Amino acid sequence: MTSLASCLVQTYDRAALGMRLGLQAMEHACAMAGHPERAFRAVHVTGTNGKGSVCAMVEAIARRHGLKTGLYTSPHLCRFAERIRIDGRPLEDDRLAEHLARALAIDPPLSFFETATLAAWLAFRELGVDVGIVEVGIGGRLDATNVLPGPVAAAITRVALDHADRLGPTILDIAREKAGIAKPGLDLVLGPMDENVRAVIEAVARERGATTSSTQGVSPPPIIGIAGEHQRDNARIATVLGTRLGASPGEIAEAIAEVRWPGRLESIGAFLLDGAHNPDGALSLASHLRSLRIPAGDTGLVFGALEDKDWGAMLEVLAPLAAMRIYVEPQSGSRPSASPASMAARFGGQVVSSVENAVDVARTLSPRLTVVAGSLALVGRARAFLMNLPTDPSVSL
Repeated sequence: MTSLASCLVQTYDRAALGMRLGLQAMEHACAMAGHPERAFRAVHVTGTNGKGSVCAMVEAIARRHGLKTGLYTSPHLCRFAERIRIDGRPLEDDRLAEHLARALAIDPPLSFFETATLAAWLAFRELGVDVGIVEVGIGGRLDATNVLPGPVAAAITRVALDHADRLGPTILDIAREKAGIAKPGLDLVLGPMDENVRAVIEAVARERGATTSSTQGVSPPPIIGIAGEHQRDNARIATVLGTRLGASPGEIAEAIAEVRWPGRLESIGAFLLDGAHNPDGALSLASHLRSLRIPAGDTGLVFGALEDKDWGAMLEVLAPLAAMRIYVEPQSGSRPSASPASMAARFGGQVVSSVENAVDVARTLSPRLTVVAGSLALVGRARAFLMNLPTDPSVSL
């Protein structure tokens, strides 16, 4: 049997193909594998921010309702297996190796993300999940996950500027790409968004024979297990999706109260880890930090971002909230990092050589709170160091 280590090496080698957009390769692979994407009911979720949190909530709701669940999200924080969960737990190593090996054997070769996606669906089929909750990787229309034949429910969370080089230069362009998950007869649940963005999504949905629903007037459960005021909007979306899976109000409330989603406003001792990796996410993080009422003089910031992110806009809102600033490369193996020296020159602070060093420096400075943000790769590495967790290399795909 092929080892997991060997499969991961081969899968990581495919990161060189980057974020490949288009459905042809994935459609061929699914056909070669006997169409595992047809073996389960699916919930499909896209959006600029919040889609991972919504997926985590919906998975918890479905499990509380008594369904066997599969959850596919990206990227991982510490271990690759986090991307593929069965009933809330990362896929076991031997099964992960088995399904990665099958996906790797497809010819022509799949990209890193396509390989992971096919492996997830092979696992969902083999283990007989009742519902697979699937997070879009990038955009929607041309994302590998969009070969799903007809989800039972779907949502678009928030739409903001991100991945503009791949999805289009304006927020309306990005909205059109995300609306591309619409399928005939499907009703898309929409989170809060600008009227012009909503109009674009509704137009695409109509063209594809789909409809849309707003979460306006939907009351979120009183207790949400993930911190942050913005999670109320995500909980509203999850409530609608959970209802469409047949869950009762009580099951929805219990699941959302207990849900956890690591790396999103996650407290570990004096550290607050948040995967804010674009300006919209930074605004939500800044709002949460202001609600804590900790003076900037008592707050530290460990920050790093990928080169294609608008780190300047992110630091415009985060830097004033932390007097002690430490900049570091996220150390994602798949995409280049933005220059920490440029960040320090513009916003003040010190540059360190590694994420682990940044955590140690923050401990030495001893602020009441140290925020780690700017990239999920950075957050994942810091989390592993703080909690002494095993890791696989980070890939921001």
